[in-house]
Parts: sequence; C-alpha cells; structure tokens
Amino acid sequence: MSLHGRRVGGWVVEDDVVSEVGAALKPIAKSSGLGPDAEVLALCEWAVHRWAAGRLRPLLVTASPPIVVNRAGTPRRTKVVAEPSSPATTSLIERGGGVLRLPPTADQLPAILSAARIGPTLVVCPSVEGAKGLAARLRRTAVSVALMPDDWAQARGGVDVVIGTRQAAFAPCPDLAVAVLLDEHDEALQEERTPTWHARDVLIERARRADAVFVAVSPTPTAMVRHERFVLAPPLDREAAAWPDVVVVDRRSVEPWKRSLVSDELIAELRDHSRRVACVVNTKGQARLVACRQCRELARCEACGASVAEIDEGQLTCASCSITRATICAACGSTAMARVKPGTARLRAEIEAAAHRSVLEVTGASAFDDTSCDVFVGTEAVLHRVRRIDTVVFLDFDAELLAPRYRAAEHAMALLVRAGRLVGARGRGGKVLVQTTLVDHDVVASAVAGDPGVAADRETKRRRDLSLPPFSALALVEGDEAEAFTMRLGSDAMAARHGDGYLLRASSADVLADALARAERPTGVRVEVDPPRV
Repeated sequence: MSLHGRRVGGWVVEDDVVSEVGAALKPIAKSSGLGPDAEVLALCEWAVHRWAAGRLRPLLVTASPPIVVNRAGTPRRTKVVAEPSSPATTSLIERGGGVLRLPPTADQLPAILSAARIGPTLVVCPSVEGAKGLAARLRRTAVSVALMPDDWAQARGGVDVVIGTRQAAFAPCPDLAVAVLLDEHDEALQEERTPTWHARDVLIERARRADAVFVAVSPTPTAMVRHERFVLAPPLDREAAAWPDVVVVDRRSVEPWKRSLVSDELIAELRDHSRRVACVVNTKGQARLVACRQCRELARCEACGASVAEIDEGQLTCASCSITRATICAACGSTAMARVKPGTARLRAEIEAAAHRSVLEVTGASAFDDTSCDVFVGTEAVLHRVRRIDTVVFLDFDAELLAPRYRAAEHAMALLVRAGRLVGARGRGGKVLVQTTLVDHDVVASAVAGDPGVAADRETKRRRDLSLPPFSALALVEGDEAEAFTMRLGSDAMAARHGDGYLLRASSADVLADALARAERPTGVRVEVDPPRV
C-alpha cells in the first residue's frame, strides 16, 4: 500500500472488520503472496504477549517465507512406513508426549520416522547443518520432506515432515500431529534478539493448540522441559555405552596461583602424533576465578554456588545474584587470594611447546582450514568448527561449572555432549579430558557415569530451593527508563538490581507476561524475557 508517498509492505491479519479510527483507509495496492495462516498468526500473537515483544512484526517476519510465494505447493503426503523406527518414541507418543533422553552418539533419525508414522510432523533442530543432514536422510527413506525456509511453499501444501532450525517453530505444517524438538538443551534454540522466544515453548504451545503431541529429544534435557513431563531414558548400561569416555584430571593438588593448565595427562595426548586434539577454554579477557592461596579452595557464592570475582579491592562479588562479601576464604578464613586462568593466546604458545607440533588458535570469528593442523586451542567455538577429533580437552572446566549464571550446570553438560559427538562413544578410542578441581561435582559425576539423571535431579532441587525457573519466571529490563518501568509493574513482578538493569522475578511465565503487558513501557526500555545468560 501507499503510505506518505512510498510503497510499503505488510500483512493482512484480519478481514471483514470495522475501523475504530475515524480516518480514510488506504486501499491495498497489491497482494504480493502468501503469509502465515490463521493458526500460525494466532501463535505469533501469543508469542508477542509471552515474550513482551510489544510488536507483532518480528514474529510475522519469522513466520513468513524468505521470498514471495504466490501459491502453496501440491500436497505430498505419503503412507510410507519407513525404517528404522524408535519403539521408545512410539511409546512416548502413545502416552501423550514427553521427553526422550537419547545419548549423545545415538541416532535421532528413528525418533523422527516414528513420529512421521503418526501424521504430519514438525521437527526443529539447533543447526542448519543438522537440519540439512536429517532432511537428506529422510528423503532417502521416501518420506516427503520440506526443509525450511527454502521449501516454505511445499510445507504450506502439506508434507510428511517439515524440518528446520528454530524459525521452523513458526513454519506451516497443516494438520500437525507431532512436534519434535531435537537437542532441547542447545542454546541456539533461543532467539538472541528481543523478543527472546524459545523454540521449545513455541512448540509446546503450538502442539497444545493443535491437539498434537510434543516430544523433546536430548541427551541432557533441561529443567524447563523436564518440569511436569514424563522422561523416558534407555536402560542405564545402553545409555552409558553411548556416552563418550570421560577422563577427569584432578587439579586440586596444583597451586592455583602458579599452575599451568597443561597437565601431564594433556601432554601425553599432545605428544601422541596419531591423535587430533582440541583444547577448549572459554577465557578471552582477564581472569575471573579467585582461589585461596592458603587452602587452594576456589571462592564461590555462599547463596547460589557460582564463582565470585574481586571487582573492587577487598570485596568479592557474585555476578549471578549480586551478593558481595569481604575477600576472605570461606573454607579457612585466609585473606590471601589469587586470580586464576590465562587466556587462549598464552595457552597456544604453551601447548605448542609441550606438543612439539604446531597449534592452531580457534575463535568464533577466525577463518581456518582444519586439515592444516592436528592440535587446536580456543573457545567452545572449536567444538563447532573442527571435524574429526580424537581427544577433546576442557582445560579449565571449573570456569564452566562456576560460571555466574543459573544455567551453568546445564551449559557445562551441553559442552560435554558436543565433545562426545566429536570423539564418539566410549570404547571407540575417543576421549574427553576434563581438568577440574571440582571432581565431585554432579555434572562431572554424570558425565563419567554416562548417566545425566544424576545431575538433573540435583539441578531440579537447586532450582526449587532458590525459586529459579521453572519454579519462577525471569526477565531482564535495561535502558535509561528501566527503573521507572519496573516501578509500574506492581507486586506480581519483583525487581532487583542486576548490572546496569533490573532482574524481574514472577511466580510463572503467565503472571510475568501479564504484568509486563499491563505496564506502559517507555521508549528505549529493552525487556528480555527468559534471559539465557543470567
């Protein structure tokens, strides 16, 4: 339509309506193509409220085809009963859905094929490569597939399986029967920009509205998806066999202010020139961890267990819950503390000297050829950018376990899952080396045993004790007028200072969404519902 002398596009979201505005309406100049159907439009409107988006447009963009689509594709539903199938998935669907705990190296294809036997299936996975690979394998079984977003028209026409990354949660899938979320633990399933919607919650709501079944698949399901849902896991011996061989290097006996992260165990791997080794350390800036010089205990928050940092001299501060205390060791009372941990640049030189072969530094932005070298060091980006690895080494796993965010344990487990997929199941020669002083941590114990239920049960209890999601709902409010905005929310959402903004807490996601919708939001205030890194 024409607006202020220029042609602008939009969406028709309703027809046969009476305008409440006493102004002349502009005619639609041209219909450019299809957009979201009524079912997906209603889902977008729900998401606007759930994640305090304020505007419908960002969700409509996500739900629309990337190019103009004038008509839907021809329906291509088949009656193919493809193999292999997953009896566990079939059982889960028959009981109304739930969570399938599938080990890191197990094949996900049978779960999708079992869902497709029930009816039209929508599959969401974290990565483009994963979606493309599964789509290609599905096509070889004669199942009709629409890979999003390129096959939007075919998906709208109707196929057996619609598959894509998180945006596919809003993809067309007529007569939806089963919604499958793969690798539910992966952070890539949440939108980073506001509104910070999560594919998990969108699929759960979509399945509810369509009277369809929701199935989440993950080696280490999060507390959010486990809450009030049935979790089906393989027998422990089979599950453990499909986890990687995890070897723990106990660093408690090494003085933290003098130690090198290049341990004897790591040197043995580095000097075996038949092995490709990836070393992971998520440290690029200054050291954050603080340790006692006297008893070597790492300084931790007494409230939430996260690491604390000496931001101001003589004071330790928890970045997770903002509690401060004097720079005194809680274990022995000493006031002599030391910062721990070098960055990746220094580590590269140290590892290269120990390995007697070249080492390539890998970061999220670096470009490289992974066939030019056999030893790599970098942030967790190395786990996503390097193929075929024999040994993955987490040089400082304490930094993951004690990260100042409430999901730290889940993020640490996700890293171990990613490493496990690179090295393969135990007994096949691959190895994950975990260097830590927290050898008794639930995450470490779960990985060694190949039983993620150990850490999951403890994490659920901790969340309940601290009133953290899923036992509450959180939102981060930032901007010049953030304080004024939080004052308008009333008693349904409690606000506490968090960095440069405010952290809101409510009893549930619905209560939080209602409170945010009622309050008038000033210009420039950013609201991040379900903040992933708090």
